[in-house]
Amino acid sequence: MRAAGALELVYAIEGDTRRVRLPKPTVPRQVDGLWRHTCFEAFIAADREAPVGEYVEFNLSPSGEWAAYVFDGYRSGMRPLEGMAAPLIALERDASGARWSVRAELDVGPLAIAGARLALAAVIEDTAGRLAYWALRHPSDRPDFHHPGGFAATL
Repeated sequence: MRAAGALELVYAIEGDTRRVRLPKPTVPRQVDGLWRHTCFEAFIAADREAPVGEYVEFNLSPSGEWAAYVFDGYRSGMRPLEGMAAPLIALERDASGARWSVRAELDVGPLAIAGARLALAAVIEDTAGRLAYWALRHPSDRPDFHHPGGFAATL
């Protein structure tokens, strides 16, 4: 956590990173559908008590594109998060190419409260176009980043 309301996330990928399809860098902008390709996600539920209450979803692409949505409850009432400053997103690679990371700084404002629940996830596209779904916790048989049981960390 940086300044009040700022959240810094770092997603690291290690292994044969040549097999990961990275979106081309572009001008940072808000874009829907980023989850169809390599992107990183963060979900924040400020209500520490409710199993399925209001939460916010952030999609962060290595390209610099991003999206942010508010949900009223589990996968319901989705709408764009209004008034959010564009996150700072940076792709960093080591010299060997075996490791790279995406660093994102988000202004999450009032969601940055101690004890807020957090779910972190990644969608990784390989060079053949196949998607793999990674998360701190997969609480069901199928990947479901919105599942209340996936909120495995706290701020």
